[in-house]
Amino acid sequence: MSDRVRVMRSWEWARPVRPVRREVLGATPELEEGRPPLLFVPGFGHGAWVYAEHWLGHAAARGFPAYAVSLRGHGGSGPAPDATLRAYAHDVVQVAAGLPRQAVLVGHGAGALVVAHALARYPARAAVLVAPVLGGWATFGAALRRNPLGTLPAVFGGGLRLHRRQLFSDELPDADARRYTGRLGRAARRAQWRLLTGAEPEPPVGRPPVLVLGSPDDRVVPPSALTGAARRYDSAPLLFPGMGHDLMLDARWQEPIDAILDWLDKGPARDDRP
Repeated sequence: MSDRVRVMRSWEWARPVRPVRREVLGATPELEEGRPPLLFVPGFGHGAWVYAEHWLGHAAARGFPAYAVSLRGHGGSGPAPDATLRAYAHDVVQVAAGLPRQAVLVGHGAGALVVAHALARYPARAAVLVAPVLGGWATFGAALRRNPLGTLPAVFGGGLRLHRRQLFSDELPDADARRYTGRLGRAARRAQWRLLTGAEPEPPVGRPPVLVLGSPDDRVVPPSALTGAARRYDSAPLLFPGMGHDLMLDARWQEPIDAILDWLDKGPARDDRP
Protein backbone atom coordinates (compact mmCIF):
# COMPACT_ATOMS: atom_id res chain seq x y z
CA MET A 1 0.00 0.00 0.00
CA SER A 2 1.35 3.42 -0.92
CA ASP A 3 2.47 5.76 1.83
CA ARG A 4 0.09 8.37 0.45
CA VAL A 5 -3.08 6.23 0.34
CA ARG A 6 -6.11 7.77 2.00
CA VAL A 7 -9.40 5.92 2.41
CA MET A 8 -12.45 7.94 1.32
CA ARG A 9 -16.17 7.12 1.43
CA SER A 10 -18.68 8.21 -1.22
CA TRP A 11 -20.60 10.41 1.22
CA GLU A 12 -17.36 12.18 2.09
CA TRP A 13 -16.95 13.13 -1.53
CA ALA A 14 -20.54 14.37 -1.59
CA ARG A 15 -20.13 16.40 1.61
CA PRO A 16 -16.51 17.53 1.73
CA VAL A 17 -15.02 19.09 4.84
CA ARG A 18 -14.65 22.86 4.58
CA PRO A 19 -10.98 23.83 4.07
CA VAL A 20 -9.27 25.84 6.80
CA ARG A 21 -5.82 27.24 7.48
CA ARG A 22 -3.84 24.72 9.55
CA GLU A 23 -1.03 25.55 11.93
CA VAL A 24 1.77 22.97 11.78
CA LEU A 25 4.86 23.32 13.96
CA GLY A 26 7.92 21.18 13.37
CA ALA A 27 11.44 20.26 14.37
CA THR A 28 13.78 18.21 12.19
CA PRO A 29 17.02 16.36 12.99
CA GLU A 30 20.34 17.86 11.97
CA LEU A 31 21.17 14.59 10.21
CA GLU A 32 18.54 12.73 8.18
CA GLU A 33 18.51 9.11 9.40
CA GLY A 34 15.47 7.81 7.50
CA ARG A 35 13.25 7.53 10.54
CA PRO A 36 9.50 8.02 10.01
CA PRO A 37 8.07 11.45 10.77
CA LEU A 38 5.95 11.85 13.91
CA LEU A 39 2.71 13.82 13.72
CA PHE A 40 1.47 14.93 17.14
CA VAL A 41 -2.21 15.72 17.60
CA PRO A 42 -3.25 17.73 20.68
CA GLY A 43 -6.44 17.22 22.65
CA PHE A 44 -9.44 19.52 22.81
CA GLY A 45 -8.55 23.00 23.98
CA HIS A 46 -4.85 22.43 23.29
CA GLY A 47 -2.82 23.61 20.33
CA ALA A 48 0.37 22.45 18.64
CA TRP A 49 2.30 24.59 21.12
CA VAL A 50 1.92 21.92 23.83
CA TYR A 51 4.31 19.69 21.89
CA ALA A 52 6.60 22.51 20.83
CA GLU A 53 7.41 23.17 24.50
CA HIS A 54 9.43 19.96 24.87
CA TRP A 55 8.53 16.95 22.75
CA LEU A 56 9.17 18.20 19.20
CA GLY A 57 12.74 19.30 19.88
CA HIS A 58 13.49 16.21 21.95
CA ALA A 59 12.22 13.87 19.22
CA ALA A 60 14.27 15.72 16.60
CA ALA A 61 17.38 15.48 18.81
CA ARG A 62 16.88 11.70 18.79
CA GLY A 63 16.66 11.59 15.00
CA PHE A 64 12.90 11.76 14.37
CA PRO A 65 11.34 14.49 12.21
CA ALA A 66 8.56 15.79 14.47
CA TYR A 67 5.48 17.84 13.61
CA ALA A 68 2.41 18.99 15.53
CA VAL A 69 -0.87 20.19 14.05
CA SER A 70 -3.38 22.49 15.71
CA LEU A 71 -6.85 21.17 14.99
CA ARG A 72 -9.14 23.71 13.34
CA GLY A 73 -10.33 26.27 15.85
CA HIS A 74 -7.30 25.61 18.06
CA GLY A 75 -3.92 27.31 18.40
CA GLY A 76 -2.94 29.16 15.24
CA SER A 77 -5.29 27.27 12.91
CA GLY A 78 -8.27 28.98 11.36
CA PRO A 79 -11.50 29.44 13.34
CA ALA A 80 -14.09 26.69 13.08
CA PRO A 81 -16.95 27.08 15.57
CA ASP A 82 -18.96 24.35 13.79
CA ALA A 83 -16.15 21.79 13.58
CA THR A 84 -16.89 18.09 14.03
CA LEU A 85 -14.78 15.07 14.90
CA ARG A 86 -14.83 14.21 11.21
CA ALA A 87 -13.34 17.64 10.39
CA TYR A 88 -10.63 17.16 13.03
CA ALA A 89 -9.74 13.74 11.61
CA HIS A 90 -9.67 15.28 8.13
CA ASP A 91 -7.10 17.82 9.33
CA VAL A 92 -4.87 15.04 10.63
CA VAL A 93 -5.14 12.95 7.48
CA GLN A 94 -4.40 15.90 5.23
CA VAL A 95 -1.29 16.92 7.17
CA ALA A 96 -0.05 13.32 7.44
CA ALA A 97 -0.52 12.75 3.71
CA GLY A 98 1.66 15.78 3.02
CA LEU A 99 4.64 14.49 4.99
CA PRO A 100 7.56 13.00 3.06
CA ARG A 101 7.17 9.49 4.47
CA GLN A 102 4.54 7.31 6.13
CA ALA A 103 3.95 8.93 9.50
CA VAL A 104 3.48 7.80 13.08
CA LEU A 105 0.37 9.45 14.54
CA VAL A 106 0.50 10.47 18.21
CA GLY A 107 -2.70 11.74 19.82
CA HIS A 108 -3.23 13.07 23.34
CA GLY A 109 -6.50 13.18 25.28
CA ALA A 110 -9.42 13.70 22.90
CA GLY A 111 -6.76 14.03 20.21
CA ALA A 112 -6.28 10.28 20.64
CA LEU A 113 -9.89 9.80 19.54
CA VAL A 114 -9.20 12.03 16.53
CA VAL A 115 -6.18 9.85 15.72
CA ALA A 116 -8.30 6.69 16.09
CA HIS A 117 -10.70 8.06 13.47
CA ALA A 118 -7.82 9.18 11.23
CA LEU A 119 -6.32 5.67 11.34
CA ALA A 120 -9.37 4.40 9.46
CA ARG A 121 -8.42 6.70 6.57
CA TYR A 122 -4.65 6.95 6.65
CA PRO A 123 -2.23 3.95 6.68
CA ALA A 124 -0.01 5.10 9.53
CA ARG A 125 3.34 3.47 10.24
CA ALA A 126 2.24 3.21 13.88
CA ALA A 127 0.14 5.13 16.39
CA VAL A 128 0.50 6.24 19.99
CA LEU A 129 -2.45 7.16 22.20
CA VAL A 130 -1.36 9.31 25.14
CA ALA A 131 -3.82 9.56 28.08
CA PRO A 132 -6.56 8.76 25.55
CA VAL A 133 -10.08 10.14 25.94
CA LEU A 134 -11.95 7.84 23.56
CA GLY A 135 -15.44 9.10 24.30
CA GLY A 136 -18.74 7.61 25.41
CA TRP A 137 -20.90 8.15 28.46
CA ALA A 138 -18.35 6.44 30.71
CA THR A 139 -15.98 9.27 29.81
CA PHE A 140 -18.63 11.79 30.80
CA GLY A 141 -19.32 10.00 34.08
CA ALA A 142 -15.66 9.97 35.04
CA ALA A 143 -15.25 13.65 34.14
CA LEU A 144 -18.39 14.58 36.06
CA ARG A 145 -17.18 12.84 39.20
CA ARG A 146 -13.75 14.47 39.07
CA ASN A 147 -14.71 17.94 37.84
CA PRO A 148 -18.47 18.61 37.94
CA LEU A 149 -18.24 22.40 37.65
CA GLY A 150 -15.93 22.21 34.64
CA THR A 151 -17.78 19.36 32.90
CA LEU A 152 -21.47 20.30 33.08
CA PRO A 153 -21.17 23.48 30.94
CA ALA A 154 -19.79 21.37 28.07
CA VAL A 155 -23.00 19.33 27.97
CA PHE A 156 -25.00 22.51 27.30
CA GLY A 157 -22.67 23.97 24.69
CA GLY A 158 -20.14 25.68 26.92
CA GLY A 159 -16.42 25.04 27.09
CA LEU A 160 -14.96 22.11 28.99
CA ARG A 161 -12.84 23.60 31.78
CA LEU A 162 -9.95 21.62 33.25
CA HIS A 163 -8.10 22.80 36.32
CA ARG A 164 -4.46 22.61 37.34
CA ARG A 165 -4.82 19.51 39.53
CA GLN A 166 -6.36 17.58 36.65
CA LEU A 167 -3.70 18.49 34.13
CA PHE A 168 -0.44 18.49 36.09
CA SER A 169 1.31 16.89 39.03
CA ASP A 170 2.35 18.84 42.10
CA GLU A 171 5.93 18.68 40.79
CA LEU A 172 5.22 21.25 38.09
CA PRO A 173 5.95 24.78 39.32
CA ASP A 174 2.82 26.89 39.78
CA ALA A 175 4.13 29.55 37.42
CA ASP A 176 4.42 27.01 34.60
CA ALA A 177 0.99 25.55 35.38
CA ARG A 178 -0.62 29.00 35.24
CA ARG A 179 1.15 29.80 31.98
CA TYR A 180 -0.02 26.58 30.36
CA THR A 181 -3.63 26.70 31.56
CA GLY A 182 -3.81 30.34 30.45
CA ARG A 183 -3.16 29.25 26.86
CA LEU A 184 -5.92 26.63 26.73
CA GLY A 185 -8.86 27.23 24.41
CA ARG A 186 -12.00 25.25 23.70
CA ALA A 187 -13.26 22.77 21.16
CA ALA A 188 -16.29 23.26 18.95
CA ARG A 189 -19.62 22.42 20.59
CA ARG A 190 -20.53 19.75 18.02
CA ALA A 191 -17.17 18.03 18.47
CA GLN A 192 -17.54 18.04 22.25
CA TRP A 193 -20.98 16.48 21.95
CA ARG A 194 -19.75 13.82 19.56
CA LEU A 195 -17.10 12.95 22.11
CA LEU A 196 -19.97 11.69 24.28
CA THR A 197 -22.37 10.32 21.69
CA GLY A 198 -20.33 9.44 18.61
CA ALA A 199 -19.86 5.99 17.15
CA GLU A 200 -16.66 4.08 17.81
CA PRO A 201 -13.87 4.53 15.23
CA GLU A 202 -13.65 2.10 12.35
CA PRO A 203 -10.75 -0.40 12.36
CA PRO A 204 -7.37 1.06 11.35
CA VAL A 205 -6.14 0.70 7.79
CA GLY A 206 -3.31 -1.82 7.58
CA ARG A 207 -3.43 -2.82 11.29
CA PRO A 208 -0.55 -0.60 12.48
CA PRO A 209 0.98 -1.26 15.91
CA VAL A 210 -0.58 0.96 18.58
CA LEU A 211 0.98 1.99 21.90
CA VAL A 212 -1.22 3.28 24.74
CA LEU A 213 0.34 5.16 27.62
CA GLY A 214 -0.76 7.36 30.48
CA SER A 215 -0.60 7.85 34.21
CA PRO A 216 -2.51 5.91 36.90
CA ASP A 217 -2.72 9.27 38.74
CA ASP A 218 -4.39 11.07 35.82
CA ARG A 219 -7.46 12.91 37.13
CA VAL A 220 -9.07 12.96 33.68
CA VAL A 221 -8.52 9.39 32.43
CA PRO A 222 -8.91 6.64 35.05
CA PRO A 223 -6.66 3.54 34.93
CA SER A 224 -9.60 1.40 33.78
CA ALA A 225 -9.97 3.61 30.70
CA LEU A 226 -6.28 3.21 29.88
CA THR A 227 -6.61 -0.56 30.14
CA GLY A 228 -9.74 -0.54 28.00
CA ALA A 229 -8.09 1.59 25.32
CA ALA A 230 -5.08 -0.72 25.20
CA ARG A 231 -7.30 -3.80 24.92
CA ARG A 232 -8.87 -2.35 21.78
CA TYR A 233 -5.45 -2.74 20.17
CA ASP A 234 -4.47 -6.04 21.84
CA SER A 235 -1.90 -4.51 24.17
CA ALA A 236 -1.40 -3.28 27.73
CA PRO A 237 -0.94 0.36 28.76
CA LEU A 238 2.47 1.78 29.62
CA LEU A 239 2.09 3.71 32.88
CA PHE A 240 3.91 6.69 34.38
CA PRO A 241 2.90 7.09 38.03
CA GLY A 242 2.90 10.52 39.59
CA MET A 243 2.16 12.43 36.39
CA GLY A 244 -0.90 14.45 35.41
CA HIS A 245 -3.06 14.31 32.28
CA ASP A 246 -0.83 16.60 30.20
CA LEU A 247 2.24 14.36 30.19
CA MET A 248 3.96 16.42 27.50
CA LEU A 249 3.96 19.53 29.73
CA ASP A 250 4.36 18.02 33.19
CA ALA A 251 7.57 18.19 35.21
CA ARG A 252 8.78 14.74 34.07
CA TRP A 253 7.84 15.24 30.42
CA GLN A 254 10.97 13.48 29.14
CA GLU A 255 10.03 10.03 30.50
CA PRO A 256 6.98 9.37 28.27
CA ILE A 257 8.50 10.78 25.07
CA ASP A 258 11.64 8.70 25.56
CA ALA A 259 9.45 5.64 26.08
CA ILE A 260 7.60 6.40 22.83
CA LEU A 261 10.83 6.86 20.88
CA ASP A 262 12.37 3.71 22.42
CA TRP A 263 9.27 1.74 21.38
CA LEU A 264 9.52 3.06 17.85
CA ASP A 265 13.23 2.28 17.63
CA LYS A 266 12.60 -1.30 18.72
CA GLY A 267 9.97 -2.01 16.10
CA PRO A 268 7.71 0.38 14.14
CA ALA A 269 10.53 2.77 13.10
CA ARG A 270 12.86 0.07 11.83
CA ASP A 271 13.28 -0.28 8.09
CA ASP A 272 13.66 -4.07 8.33
CA ARG A 273 10.14 -4.70 9.58
CA PRO A 274 8.47 -7.71 7.93
